[in-house]
Amino acid sequence: MNNAMETKSAVVAEIAEKLEKAASVIVLDYKGLTVEQVTELRSQMREAGVEYKVYKNTLVRRAASQVGGDAFANFNEEQLVGPNAIAFGYDDPVAPARILKSFMDKNPEKITLKMGVVEGEFYNESKIVALASIPSREVLIAKLLGSLKAPMSNFVYLLDAIIKKQDEATEA
Repeated sequence: MNNAMETKSAVVAEIAEKLEKAASVIVLDYKGLTVEQVTELRSQMREAGVEYKVYKNTLVRRAASQVGGDAFANFNEEQLVGPNAIAFGYDDPVAPARILKSFMDKNPEKITLKMGVVEGEFYNESKIVALASIPSREVLIAKLLGSLKAPMSNFVYLLDAIIKKQDEATEA
């Protein structure tokens, strides 16, 4: 095997490993971005623990066929055409979608979400956008705690108001 073939095989193995390990994989068309915008997007991804990579489509198709499964069956010649980048989310499966949707809102018509796989299920563009609208885990926990705390707080305020009213009645 020559050197180029060995290099390509190593890259395919790397992509296949990332596809298997990632909780979410989102493919996007980035052809409208400037260098500054790509740099900004990469830094946002890095801060959220999301890996943003550009690979040759043929290598991604080979890796997806190695991983197998129905979810990666759409990583084919019809879908993977043109300049594509891939966002791999490892810890938070919603983070790549949220970052890309936010970036799309700030820079309309610059990137296009093509498809993705989130926790073993295939997502088209509309499903990815819907996924991005889900609040983060921290926000959901905060809302839950706020909901649990509200009745107790109201009860404490009620008791305090009763005590103040009784104090005023005894003073008068």
